[in-house]
This record gives sequence, C-alpha cells and structure tokens, in this order.
Amino acid sequence: MESKFRIDAMDCPTEEGIIRNRLGKVPEIGNIEFDLMNRILTVNHSFSDEAPIVRALTEVGMKPATNCEVGCNPEPAPSTIKLNILLGIALILALASEFVGWFTGQEKSWPVVGLACMAMILGGKETFTKGIVAVKTFTLNINFLMCLAVIGAIVIGSWPEAAMVTVLFAIAERIESYALDRARNAVRALMELAPEKAWVQDKAGVWIEVPAQSIVLGQRIRVKPGERIPLDGEVALGHSSVNQAPITGESLPVDKGVGDQLFAGTINEQGVLEFIVTGTRGETTLDRIIKTVQEAQGSRAATQRFVDNFAKYYTPSIVIIAVFVATIPLAFGQPFWPWLYKALVMLVIACPCALVISTPVTVVSGLTAAARQGILIKGGVHLESGRNLKVIALDKTGTLTHGKPVVTEIIPMHEYGREKALQIAASLDHLSGHPVAKAIENQWKGELLDVIDFESIAGRGVSGSVVQVPYIIGNHRLIEERGVCCDHVHSELDRLQDQGKTTVLLANHKEVLAIFGVADTLRAESVEAIRDLHKLDVKITMLTGDNASTARAIGSQAGIDDVQAELLPEDKLKVIEALLGTHGSVGMVGDGVNDAPALARATLGFAMGAAGTDTALETADVALMDDDLRKLPAFIQLSKATASILTQNIAIALGIKVIFFALALTGHASLWMAVFADLGGSLLVVGNGLRLLKVLPQAGAH
Repeated sequence: MESKFRIDAMDCPTEEGIIRNRLGKVPEIGNIEFDLMNRILTVNHSFSDEAPIVRALTEVGMKPATNCEVGCNPEPAPSTIKLNILLGIALILALASEFVGWFTGQEKSWPVVGLACMAMILGGKETFTKGIVAVKTFTLNINFLMCLAVIGAIVIGSWPEAAMVTVLFAIAERIESYALDRARNAVRALMELAPEKAWVQDKAGVWIEVPAQSIVLGQRIRVKPGERIPLDGEVALGHSSVNQAPITGESLPVDKGVGDQLFAGTINEQGVLEFIVTGTRGETTLDRIIKTVQEAQGSRAATQRFVDNFAKYYTPSIVIIAVFVATIPLAFGQPFWPWLYKALVMLVIACPCALVISTPVTVVSGLTAAARQGILIKGGVHLESGRNLKVIALDKTGTLTHGKPVVTEIIPMHEYGREKALQIAASLDHLSGHPVAKAIENQWKGELLDVIDFESIAGRGVSGSVVQVPYIIGNHRLIEERGVCCDHVHSELDRLQDQGKTTVLLANHKEVLAIFGVADTLRAESVEAIRDLHKLDVKITMLTGDNASTARAIGSQAGIDDVQAELLPEDKLKVIEALLGTHGSVGMVGDGVNDAPALARATLGFAMGAAGTDTALETADVALMDDDLRKLPAFIQLSKATASILTQNIAIALGIKVIFFALALTGHASLWMAVFADLGGSLLVVGNGLRLLKVLPQAGAH
C-alpha cells in the first residue's frame, strides 16, 4: 500500500538522506519518494498500518505532522517566536565570547568558555540533535559535518569560533527555511483563490451563507460584484463580466450570461450572478489545476536528476579530500592543528544544500508562474524540454480557428438586396439544424419571416415558401440539379472556394439570388502567436482533416510554414512520427480528444481550451486553459528562462564552493566565513529561482 506523510522538518536533502537511510533498511518498505518543496513523503510498503513507519521516522527526528492532512499548509507554530528569541540571545552570547577573547587575548579563559558554551547550548540544540541522528543512521550530512567542525574547533581551543559557527549555522538554516517558504507560498496562493464560504439558496428560497465544502451539485449560489466565485457552475440568472485570469490567464474580463460556465477562484466584477453548481469543492477546475501543479513538482526535470546524482558522490569525495588535507601534510613535517583547521573549513563548505535545493525551487517557481497565466505544465521535465522544440504541429479547427462557421461574404446576384436575401435565407435556415445553416441564421439580426412547405433535402439543402414565393437554399449540387446555375455564378463559386470557403446559394425557380461564403474564421491571436513562434526559430505545421483548399487558405492567412490536409487521426500520428525523425523535438497542439494519438506521440502535447475539461488535462503534457495560442511562445520563453536560471544556480553553487575551497587551502577562510558562504549560496540560488515568478509576461496582454 501507499502512504503519504507531511513532515515539517523535511525541506532539504539533508533530511532526505536521513529518512532514506532509516527506511531503506526496512524489508517491508519498497519505493520512497520525496517532495521537499511541499514536505511530503510517499512510502510504498506492505505493513497493515502506518504505525511502524511513523515509529521509524520519529526515531530519527522526522515525526510526521498530526495537526493537519497531507498537503495542507498550517500556520507557523507559536514556538517559532520563542526559538527566534533564543537564537537572538545565543548570537549575543557568541559575540560576547568573541569580544572577551579578543580583548583579553585568552580564548581558553573560563569567561570565554562559559559564554561560548551557553551560546552553543541555546543556538545549537537542533544542529547537535540532528548530528547525533546522522551518526546513528550513518548519514554524511551538513549537521554531521557542522558537529565535527565545532568539536574540532573546541579541540584546538577556538571556543569563540566554535560558538559563532554554531549560532551562524542555526541562523542560516532559519533564513534558508524562510526563503524556501516563499516558493511554497507561491503554490499556496493558488489554494486560497476560492473563498471558504458561499451564499446558497435553501429549500425555502432564503439566501444563507454556508461553508463551500458543504455545498452539493445542483445547488443555487449567488455572487455579488467584487466577490470571488466559490465553485464551478453554470449561470442561471444575471449578466456580468468575470475576471478569469486566475484560471485561464486571459488579460481581459469575459462577459457571462445565462448558460455560460463559471470557474471557482475567478472574480465577478459587475452584476449579481446566480449559478447552479456543477463542480463541488475538490472537483473544480481550480482544484484540478492545484492537484496538477502539486503532482508536477514530484516530476524531476533532467537537470534535477543530474544534480541529485552528482550530490551523491560530491559530499563523500569532499570528506575524503578533507581527511587527506588534515593528514598528508604530517608526512612532510607540517604541524597538525593548522591543517586540521583547514580541513574543518572544507567540511563546512562541502554542504551540497545550495546545489540540490536550487533545482526544485526554480522548477516550482516556473510551474507556478505558468499556472498563473493559464498554462498548466504537468511536470518539471516538460517545463525544461519546451526550449528544445523545433517544430510545432497545430490542429486547425478550434485551435487556429474559432471552430464555428460564420458568414464572411454575401454576394447579391439579382435585384434582391443584400439584406433581403439574408433575411429570406435566415428564415429558411432557421428550420435546419445544419451548422452552416446556423451560421447564416446567426448573421441575420432582424425578424424572421414565416416559412411554409418546408422540406429538408438530404446532403443538399432545404426548400420552402416565403411570402408565397418558393425558394431553395443549399450547395452547388442542389442548384445544378434545379437547373438555375450560370457562368457568372460559377466564377464567383470558384473564387470563394479558392479562399477555402464553403458556398451556400439562395435561388428561386428561375435563377440564383445570392451566394453566401461561409468559413471557420482564423483567430486574430493565432497570427500573432505564429509570428512570435517564428521569432523563436520554431517552424509551424498545420494538420487538418479539412479539404486542401480550405487548409491552404487558412495556412496562408496565418503564415504557416507547411500545410497538410485531409488527414485522419492515424495520419496525423504518422506525420508527427516523421517530424520527430527529422527534427528530434516536436510539439503537437490539439483539443485533447480527436488528436489524442498525435498528442501522446509528440515530444510535448498541448491541449487547447482545457478549462473545465478533464480529458484535455489528462491527455496533454501542457494544458492551455483558454483558446489563446499566444501562450505557446510564452511557454517556450519560460522554458528558456528556466533552463538559464538552472544553469546560473548550478554555476553559483559550485563557484562559491570552488572559491572557498581555494581560500581554505591557502589559510584565508575561517569556519564562520564558510558558514556564511554556505548560507549565501543557498539564499542566492533560492532568490534567483524565485525570479521566474515574475519572468513570464501576460500572454496576450496589450
């Protein structure tokens, strides 16, 4: 069975090593997974209950939290203030020890030793406790190294320095914990988007405020202007504009009326809305986003896997080098104590925390920044691989285009004017259920005329009488069969079809009265997105099942590099495989259902308009929560920025180590300087990683 534990003390590879060494020796325990950012430990085991695991964790000071469920984020314990006060007193005592030792020149005098001991007792209890645990579990970590360094400083009589190292390390650990909490808070902010209470209409029709957790499907909720929407639902009454940026990343509010979908966590800006609940707490689109982001944090990027493997060999290697530094000079008649001190400084510098923690902080920041903009990335590996995309294949309908046919051109062919022809056509098509007929009906905004003798002609169109005059409206084949076509009509049809438009003709018993050009129009933002992708050296291929002329027309308008039309789903898969063979890294953008095979085969699959759609969230590696393709170049820019910051952090962490190793060997680095170097490295990489929270521009902002 699988068990999850939240461990407040676990936020660094140091604790991971302790837990792994302790649980790894238990035969009943299988795979162990660590989510350091959320302090979640996942254990696969064959025990009947979790008690043996809890006991084992408690033995090494990693007792699981009992005050909240896994995944919750409790407020800091009241004891934190007390610990900070004790740490402040310890710092004052350590400084006093340094001052007295310097002023008297006697670092081994009883006042100096007394002040140093009190400082170490107050400030080093946690470090020494963890150091003892490290010895028991045979774990070579920073707490063990710090204890060794303090003992060494005491042995050589540097009591003030032993005290300062102890206190400074405790302060460094506290500051690093605060810095990591900033990254955790970025994800926690998503959880706080949806309000805890909502106004619900009871059976008597009275509005009462209740916890959102208690609301069930089908209940009616009211949201006032300025309030956040507590749950997913469908508008039943009212009209307003809603800020959907927390879910979809859209830069402008979206108008909402009866029948429109609402998402938990979005903001009602104007009118009062009443809606019927379609997604309860835990099942809303926001909840799915949070769950995906949290799960994504456990998916380790390639750089993170490299760093983790590197750290396994790095620390033991440094310890061996430190032993050589302390002992080999003896063979050449060198004094022992100065070289021992240098070795102790190297041990303190050896801590790999800054190196190891830099990657998860950076990845989590990138994932959270993307989620804020409506780009849901299902793992650090996908975030990091986006920068390598060479080609992106786009579905046409609903991706490049709106997915709904509209009338783009009306050509009157007789004394009937444009408006009269449209009114007659809309009146006839009002009785038809065909999507193209619906487009013509929607184009007319006035009053519809009565139709008698209506007849639907399968595969061709419809006929009927309007104001006692018989008409037909349909495709070219119907007009030819009725014998009312002519050369002028043919030339107009050829022109419209060359533009990729579907043609509909209105005629009476003698002649064609009007031609309607109907097309699924290109989204305005698609052109901008493709232009931005070209600037990033990404080539664009369009894959569609539509006819070749329509595909070419849309491709030309959008500036697409390659157009492939009349493809079945299996054909799209073959094209993706061919592109992979040629370019190596290929993205596929589709609706997550019809394009599922191609989405799964591509290096990265992008689902369009995934808000509220479980299928799209499940099939794609990256989900674009609205229908804005401009999020594609934004994602690639974020991926490039993430890779750059990961490289910077590795260089910072290792660079600091190299510099202070050199200073230690030449005798220019002290123990307290080594602690500052370790703290500074950790803070630098954490702060640098958090920059990703601000690096992503508002996709589609004007």
